[in-house]
Amino acid sequence: MTEQYDGIHRQSLADPEGFWADAAQAIDWDQPATKVLDDSDAPFYRWFAGGKLNTCFNALDRHVIAGRGEQDALIWDSPITGQKARYSYAEMQARVATLAGALAELGVTAGDRVIIYMPMIPEAAMAMLACARIGAIHSVVFGGFAAPELAKRIDDATPKLILSASCGVEPSGVVDYKQLLDHALELAEHSVEHCLILQRDMHPCALTNGRDLDWEEAVAAAPPADCVSVDATHPLYILYTSGTTGRPKGVVRDHGGHAVALTWSMQNIYGIRPGEVMFTASDVGWVVGHSYIVYGPLLAGATTIMLEGKPIGTPDAGTFWRIAEEYEARALFTAPTALRAIKKEDPNGEFIARHDLTKMRAFFLAGERSDPDSVRWAEEHLRIPILDHWWQTETGWAIAGYPFGLERLPVKIGSAGKPMPGYDVMALDEQGEVMPAGELGNIVIRLPMPPGTFATLWGNRERHFDGYLARYPGYYLTGDSGIVDEDGYVHIMSRIDDVINVAGHRLSTGGMEEVLSNHPDIVEAAVFGVRDATKGQVPLGLVVPGSHFNGDESALVAELIQRVRDEIGPVAAFRQCVVVKRLPKTRSGKTLRGTMRSIANGDEWTMPATIDDPAILDEIAADLARLGR
Repeated sequence: MTEQYDGIHRQSLADPEGFWADAAQAIDWDQPATKVLDDSDAPFYRWFAGGKLNTCFNALDRHVIAGRGEQDALIWDSPITGQKARYSYAEMQARVATLAGALAELGVTAGDRVIIYMPMIPEAAMAMLACARIGAIHSVVFGGFAAPELAKRIDDATPKLILSASCGVEPSGVVDYKQLLDHALELAEHSVEHCLILQRDMHPCALTNGRDLDWEEAVAAAPPADCVSVDATHPLYILYTSGTTGRPKGVVRDHGGHAVALTWSMQNIYGIRPGEVMFTASDVGWVVGHSYIVYGPLLAGATTIMLEGKPIGTPDAGTFWRIAEEYEARALFTAPTALRAIKKEDPNGEFIARHDLTKMRAFFLAGERSDPDSVRWAEEHLRIPILDHWWQTETGWAIAGYPFGLERLPVKIGSAGKPMPGYDVMALDEQGEVMPAGELGNIVIRLPMPPGTFATLWGNRERHFDGYLARYPGYYLTGDSGIVDEDGYVHIMSRIDDVINVAGHRLSTGGMEEVLSNHPDIVEAAVFGVRDATKGQVPLGLVVPGSHFNGDESALVAELIQRVRDEIGPVAAFRQCVVVKRLPKTRSGKTLRGTMRSIANGDEWTMPATIDDPAILDEIAADLARLGR
């Protein structure tokens, strides 16, 4: 039974204003909203109009005032440099206030944009909170991002100030951030007044006279800044979506709805109460890092862990488990690609067995579709609920999931769970008709979406409307295809662009990937459509075997082709499959299916700005050549 969840979800759709007004009582307001849901500019809805608050106050100051200043707010663990640090709520408040003071001394005021281009160090979180403290709008650009892409974001956001560091550290070595930043500023048309540079001992840099300032010196000379009260609809941040080409697509999140939604989600979705520890293994350059490394845990009065390292190789496949044990994390949240990397290195779960993980209650996955085989592997070795959930940069928190802190819904492996409060999710056909339960369609959300979702795209309202709202009036188009089953569970199968049409049959590549990944010798698979003179499109599969595999590749491919034929049917026309060493991914862990499709079809393509390792595409091109592609 799911009576508690069902009742709450129904209430959130039947009376959204009442539901979110109640949820809003969990945060501190300087002035309550005069209108909880403002529909005067539909389909561009706004939440908590007329309300005033400060997100930084809610994340730090109110917990100190409540007498919990000595509790850990942020734990930093950097196996890649061998460093660790803890910051209490009182320490974070003091550091953030003086950093905000330094920004104010440099002329940054409410509404000004500040780009943050930093590695995974505590000062990155402090920079975000310092901007929120004075009402500045931060835009975090993934640390180490290529200079041309950083330049595009500088020109789009037109920041008054950039916060950066001398370097980042990767398993491959030191990354010279300052050199990348200098190059980006040369390429950008927008002129930035100042850059505040944090010097790291392993690679200090020279500062540009007149423009660059030393971070520590500026902070030491600055008076602490008080929190500035801003409208609930005032932008908190701009976050550019990964993999964009041309003009970047900047998702805008506001203060009020963001604080309310994340606070609700921390206890009800992740089961984290004040004082407990949450370990989100992501990066502050992505939306997961914004929501559940920085803002969500601190808004909830919890302790957050920031990792500067990788799931494998820093030093081994046991890093996540060592951190979870050492800091008594109650929940761990990461991407499926990280889980697959760990599974590949540790197929028997030996690293897991070395650690006491009895304090951990649940393991959450999001970022791309979780393959059932990896979920079952994690269930077997962790012996706790492994909970997939689905959301986007645009939504800022879960569209569908398992509300672990509210009610233990039955888990359906392969499903992202049920819609969360405020999300009315359905699958539509091309004409806008609702698909029968269990049939593949375009996943949409009925408007209005709940608080915490994006307000608009920075400087481009028309692009917001055309890209998300125009195709199905009254709905938000997610860009994903999938099914809603007879029990209301949402199954995300692929991006809409990855649904292929084989001789008139619409087929999900995600379903084929699931069949391939379920083979005991396969740890990861990607399937995409390629042109075919007879059928229009046919699927092509790339599979990565586990480190234990030492058999015949031809026999493995034949077995995989037969599996897809047996489980999906001859209609899939799955006859092309190749074994590869690894798949190309973005730095956030998404597989670059579109780029591989272009290579396979012989189309022109450009190197994705967010690719983790460009050399992989050369390997893929060689592998596809073996198939005659």
